Amino acid sequence: MAAGKLADVRRCFFLCLFCALTAAAFPAVAASARVLKVLPQFLDLNGKHTLSPSLFERDAYQAILREHPERRSGLRFDVWWKARGPARAPLKLRLELRGTANGQLPTQMVLETEVKPGFFSHWVSLPMTGEEFRKFGEVTAWRATISEDGAQLDEQKSFLW
Repeated sequence: MAAGKLADVRRCFFLCLFCALTAAAFPAVAASARVLKVLPQFLDLNGKHTLSPSLFERDAYQAILREHPERRSGLRFDVWWKARGPARAPLKLRLELRGTANGQLPTQMVLETEVKPGFFSHWVSLPMTGEEFRKFGEVTAWRATISEDGAQLDEQKSFLW
């Protein structure tokens, strides 16, 4: 009879263990998202941010474009982000920009795009070119946020934000 009770206790233990592991295997309903990196890069008159695939060459070319505003045609923000889990609503990647003051108030702009969660991290490019770029002036601060249904999941911002 003691062996029968021991078997019942073992079955109960393994059933509880199975239930706990099964519950832990299913994630929460909301997606978890992160903004990993934001790279602001000037674009030259041909729309390029570098002359070759080398990171050293890219940084050197960006230094040249910073020193010579007449060679710029725009600004592109490359945002590295990651989102996992099912999303209840579309995820929005939003980039808010503040620029130099033209008159009394500084310029402001918002660049936005929808993103879809997946297993891997992704890069998204948000360009500001043409007349929009010329009117804005120099960017002094930025903030990148990722949100789901209006609720902010993560942000990354520049030092001056």
